[in-house]
Amino acid sequence: MRAVVEKLSEKGHEIVVLAPEVNLHLKESEHYTRKTYAVPYTQEELDHRLHLFANQPFDEVSFPTMIIEAYSSVMFVLDLFFYNCASLLQNREIIRYLEESKFDALFTDPPLPCGVILAEYLAIPSVYFFRGFPCNLEHAVTKCPDPVSYVPRCYTSYTDHMTFTQRVLNLFVSSLETPLFKDLYTKYQDIASKLLQRDVHLPTLYRNGSIWLLRYDFVFEYPKPVMPNMVFIGGINCEEGKNLSQEFESIVNASGEHGFVVFSLGSMVSEIPMKKAKQIAEAFGTIPQTVLWRYTGETPPNLANNTKLIKWLPQNDLLAHPKARAFITHGGSHGIYEGICNGVPMVLMPLFGDQMDNAKRIESRGAGVTLNVLEMTSKDLSDALNAVINDKSYKENIMRLSALHLDRPIHPLDLAVYWVEFVMRHKGAQHLRPAAHDLNWIQYHSLDVIAFLMAVVLVATFISLKCCLFCCRKCFCKKGRVSKSSKSKAE
Repeated sequence: MRAVVEKLSEKGHEIVVLAPEVNLHLKESEHYTRKTYAVPYTQEELDHRLHLFANQPFDEVSFPTMIIEAYSSVMFVLDLFFYNCASLLQNREIIRYLEESKFDALFTDPPLPCGVILAEYLAIPSVYFFRGFPCNLEHAVTKCPDPVSYVPRCYTSYTDHMTFTQRVLNLFVSSLETPLFKDLYTKYQDIASKLLQRDVHLPTLYRNGSIWLLRYDFVFEYPKPVMPNMVFIGGINCEEGKNLSQEFESIVNASGEHGFVVFSLGSMVSEIPMKKAKQIAEAFGTIPQTVLWRYTGETPPNLANNTKLIKWLPQNDLLAHPKARAFITHGGSHGIYEGICNGVPMVLMPLFGDQMDNAKRIESRGAGVTLNVLEMTSKDLSDALNAVINDKSYKENIMRLSALHLDRPIHPLDLAVYWVEFVMRHKGAQHLRPAAHDLNWIQYHSLDVIAFLMAVVLVATFISLKCCLFCCRKCFCKKGRVSKSSKSKAE
């Protein structure tokens, strides 16, 4: 969200950022006033838990153990988020400050419901900025149609062209989304009820969001129905490449005609187990390109001369360089869009979350190759790199995606800023709110109308049958009397 906040600040808006005292990235800035609040965990505990969370995919354990560890790790991180939110909403000093400040709008990442609850409490319009819910419920919350026949659900790694079996499984996963939402978010309803002094239905609060700024676009995402208050700002993090520092420029120039490869598994994973690091180092030694590897762990003993271990990479600037030949990434949305913006084919090693789905989308477009980071061998990685570098179709496909993505009337960052200001100017965007929010489940699905029409048909059918039976009785009874009369006269 930093880019939007800084742009709003440059346009003269006064911005207050709420942040826990213990956090990863929310530091002081000239662009905003930072208000912090205490939380019941330390920086060491946060760093340790996030480290365990990020490295859990590399644990070589049995499948049941892996599932248990993954669930435990995820739930602990979610508990940290909950403690964060509860600490904020129960901080009377902060709440009093917010009440007195008279803000025009609230800008929040809605998977953490604190901002949604605060917007309701302060009675101010809100703008949501996010990639998506972990259970795809932004569509259910906004009453947006979301057909399971061609809209793949989160974590399925399906495309929009599914087989019959995949559609069955997609429907099954869809049926789990509402229970998952309740499991993850019900406890937030309790703290929201205490703050708002009334019973709270959390999805109802989400429906009050004025604008949903969604960090994807349909060059990358599969086409699907959307609502008028959904704005797509995929690639908001893409910037024009800046000149490289002398250190990186010398490395890039030394790569010669073969160029270089950028390798990063994101900000949370900068070291991996030695066994896997040695496999990766061996693969890099088989290609002629220079490899820039963001890595802070112990140096693999088999590291080739063409591989440079670097603690921090100017990733976007390197990808923008004409000598960039391939991008090895974990498949996070930021990295994916930097790869698309700069037209660099990808080798994807998804680890957790939406990264598997992101990787499938790039692979289905013919712009990259996906590897299972646990099961891959050094040969698999070497073959994947040779494919995306030497097979021209990968470069052609990613350049086509890049051209489509960059062909837009307004940059996503400017679009996001426009809609935030729009909500501030007009005190929300009620005209974009569908009447579906005012209907109950029966009305929304027209079950009452269907029941009425069925009743009309049944009544009409019943009356018609009665009339037919009546006419039949009249006709047959009359014929019967006539026949008996004629028989008597003949006798």
